[in-house]
Amino acid sequence: MIVIKTKNELALMREAGRIVAVLLAELKEQIKPGVTTAQLDRTAEKVLKQHNAASPFYNYPNHNKSHRPFPGQICTSVNDELVHGIPSKRVLKEGDIIKIDCGAVYKGMIGDSAWTFAVGKIREDARTLLEVTEGALYASIAEAKVGNRVGDMSFALQHYVEERDFNVVREYTSHGVGRYLHEDPSVPNFGEAGKGVKLKAGMTIAIEPMVLAGSYKTKELGDQWTVVAKDGKLTAHFEHTIAITEGEAEILTKL
Repeated sequence: MIVIKTKNELALMREAGRIVAVLLAELKEQIKPGVTTAQLDRTAEKVLKQHNAASPFYNYPNHNKSHRPFPGQICTSVNDELVHGIPSKRVLKEGDIIKIDCGAVYKGMIGDSAWTFAVGKIREDARTLLEVTEGALYASIAEAKVGNRVGDMSFALQHYVEERDFNVVREYTSHGVGRYLHEDPSVPNFGEAGKGVKLKAGMTIAIEPMVLAGSYKTKELGDQWTVVAKDGKLTAHFEHTIAITEGEAEILTKL
């Protein structure tokens, strides 16, 4: 069921989104060679508490009840890791790229965003991957208008990525967000224009292109969470929470 947000709910989501944007800015300053992903996770916990917010990821139950709840405040995925990386003692190195996926629950409403950061100086092909993935995010957001359909957003994302010789993930999607981290509608990273649910004012969606330098095929590691590129090539992930309005979509997770 798609939930149309009230003015009060949208106001709370704006604040949740602002907190997420502040958190990502804090983490960006901390990311450098020698830092561990566990240190980034501790920073996230501290920043969220300072803003009277909590992580929607911590203890999040996997769809499979035999899987353990997510143990981190944020997801930290490095290089070929695409999403759901668990913070650990892993030390970041010069030339790595790290995907930080984070959220904030503020007075019952959620903001969700992800960004891919360079660790020191990175290769040119990695830089291009980041630029294309971020560009795909905004290409999809541009189609998030009243009267358009979910397929318009998916098609714009896929077309932007594939015409630049990269691939989009198949198994994981963008999604509605609000009182729950994952709500309807599901918005795949690929699709057909003019198809799917029609967009209405008050819908809130977390748009998240997940892009692979090689094949679109992925696999889940033995930790039951971390998703990696099956061919071991680089991946990138960007995400904003948006609200559908009568005009252009409002980005709720942007400073």
